[in-house]
Amino acid sequence: MKIAYDAKRFFNNSSGLGNYSRDLIRILASFFPENQYILINKNQSEKGKEFLKLPNVSFLPSSKGTMSRQFKMGIDAQGLDADIFHGLSGELPLKWDKKPIKKVVTIHDLIFMRFPEYYSWFDRKIHLWKFRKAAQSADKIIAISEQTKQDIIHYLKVPEDKIEVVYQGCHSSFKENQSQETLKKIKEKFNLPDRFLLNVGTVEPRKNLLNVVKALKDSKIPLVVVGAKKPKYFKLIEKEIRKGNVDVQFLSGVSMEELAGIYKLAEIFIYPSFFEGFGIPVIEALFSETVVITSNTSCLPEAGGPDSVYVNPGNVDDIRAKILFLWENESERKRREEKGLQFVQKFNDEVIARDLMKVYESL
Repeated sequence: MKIAYDAKRFFNNSSGLGNYSRDLIRILASFFPENQYILINKNQSEKGKEFLKLPNVSFLPSSKGTMSRQFKMGIDAQGLDADIFHGLSGELPLKWDKKPIKKVVTIHDLIFMRFPEYYSWFDRKIHLWKFRKAAQSADKIIAISEQTKQDIIHYLKVPEDKIEVVYQGCHSSFKENQSQETLKKIKEKFNLPDRFLLNVGTVEPRKNLLNVVKALKDSKIPLVVVGAKKPKYFKLIEKEIRKGNVDVQFLSGVSMEELAGIYKLAEIFIYPSFFEGFGIPVIEALFSETVVITSNTSCLPEAGGPDSVYVNPGNVDDIRAKILFLWENESERKRREEKGLQFVQKFNDEVIARDLMKVYESL
C-alpha cells in the first residue's frame, strides 16, 4: 500500500499537530514496514528528519505555485499512484484529478465551535469552512477521541459510520526508564524542588492555570510549569501568584527527554483544562508513572482512565481539595500511579498502529 500525507505540520510544528504527525509516521513505518509512506510538503526541516532515513518513508516536494497545498498536493499524490491520501490536521486538498485515490482526514477537535471566545471571527469562519470541506471530501474521518467524534457529528453533520476513533499516543521518551543519575542531572539543571506539582501546556485561558494558582494560595506546595506563555493571560497569573504567595517556577528550553524526566520527578501532574480534543499531557504523565489530576469534562476522562483524580475545572475549592488529598497521601498516590500505568497501555504504539491500519484497510 502506498500512502501519501500532507506533511506541513510534520515538518513545521514543534508540538501538538507536529507531534501527532511524526508519531503517526513513526509507528506505522515501524509496525507495518511493507507499506510506503510519502511525506508531501514544500520543503523539509530538521523536525522528523530521522524518520526519512527509514527505507519505507520518503519526501516529495509539492508542486510550486500559489496555494499549492490546496490545489496541487492532492494531484501530486495521485501522480505517485498513491492508494490513500491522509490529511493529518483537519484539512484535505480542494482539487483532484480523475485518478482513483481514497481520502482520510484526522480531525483533532472543534474547540473553536465550543469556545468561540478563544478565537477571532475570521479564524472561526475559516476553520469551519476547511473542516466541513474536508469532512465532505473524505472517505473516512479519524477522530482522536469519542468526544471529538460526537462533536464532528453534531457540528459538521457527518454520519456516524463515516468516523472512526483512533487515539493518539505520545513520544517514546515518556515510556523509557531513565536512570536515577539522569533524573538527578535534570533536577539539578532546572533547580527543581524535592517535591512539586507539575503543569504542562500553553499558558492560556482554556488550559486554566489561573485556577491552579488560586487553589495553591498559602499552601507552600511548589508548582512547576512547562509551556509557552500568552502575555495577557500570564499577567493575570503573575498577579495571582503575588496575591496568594504561591511558589511557581516557569521552565523554558526543555527538550523532550528532559520533559519526560520532569514528569517522573513530579509528585502530581495537574491538568484542569476547560476543554481538550484529547489531552496528550495526561497520557505522558500516566506513562511516566505520575498520578494525574485533570478535569471531569470533554475527553479528559477518556485519557485519564478510572484511577486519575477528576475536578470541576471552574471550582477552585475542588481543585485545592484534590491537590491536598494526593499531596498528603503517599499510599493513594502510589496506588493510582500503578493503576494508571496499566490503563495507559491502551495508548501504546502497537495498538494505535493497528487501529490506524484498520482504517486504511477498510477503504
